[in-house]
Amino acid sequence: MCSVDEEITKVEEVTTHDSGLCSAAMVNVAQKLLAEAIGTFFVVFAGCGSVVVNKMYGSVTFPGICITWGLVVMVMVYSVGHISGAHFNPAVTTTFTILKQFPLKQLPLYMVAQLVGAILASGAVYLLFDPKAEHFYGTTPVGSAVQSFVLEIIISFLLMFVISGVATDTRAIGELAGIAVGSTILLNVLVAGPISGASMNPARSIGPAIVMRNYKAIWAYVLGPMIGTLAGGFTYNLVRYTDKPLREITKSSSFLKSVSRNR
Repeated sequence: MCSVDEEITKVEEVTTHDSGLCSAAMVNVAQKLLAEAIGTFFVVFAGCGSVVVNKMYGSVTFPGICITWGLVVMVMVYSVGHISGAHFNPAVTTTFTILKQFPLKQLPLYMVAQLVGAILASGAVYLLFDPKAEHFYGTTPVGSAVQSFVLEIIISFLLMFVISGVATDTRAIGELAGIAVGSTILLNVLVAGPISGASMNPARSIGPAIVMRNYKAIWAYVLGPMIGTLAGGFTYNLVRYTDKPLREITKSSSFLKSVSRNR
């Protein structure tokens, strides 16, 4: 039998240990959020900065803007991907959460960090270049809002499909994730940039919209990427390779759950 003093000592040791674990976990989450905010800041700052500089001075060119977006995403993936996962995008984080590849309790924290990073970056661009309304560096449709909405769904689908392949499948070459994702963004901006602005990221569109008070068709740049990334993530899970025979996969009441368990 242990004495009362010994029991108290044991409780204090357990409490101290649990407290230490909680503190370490909180620090870890804080580091992830800071990395996510910094990464989103520089993605938006470089990308939107190239847009406004080109509109004001014409020295970047459209291909240069495409390359800037692709390169900055690639650079930041390699810089903080091992810390926060390098989402930089509320739609990507939401998709990972729904597919149970990211903890639900961290979803709102990540989204706030991403939005803060995007707004701060947009504010920095505005303060540095003092753009006029015609130099807007956000995303607005050139054609109809519906056209841009559909286009955002398609390019966001491709982006999430690629991210799922290189970031969640253990058979992929993880070291090439930054190159693959950055190249996908470059290609998407080349194709969709002249029409929709090629957002693929609600934070990228919301930041400049708030700073410059231009909310034209903002719904298309929030819903489009959300729908596209969800569709892309689910589709990759459907085509993900599994060595189990089809009859075993389809026995389950949920085909998607079976595929997810065998990824």
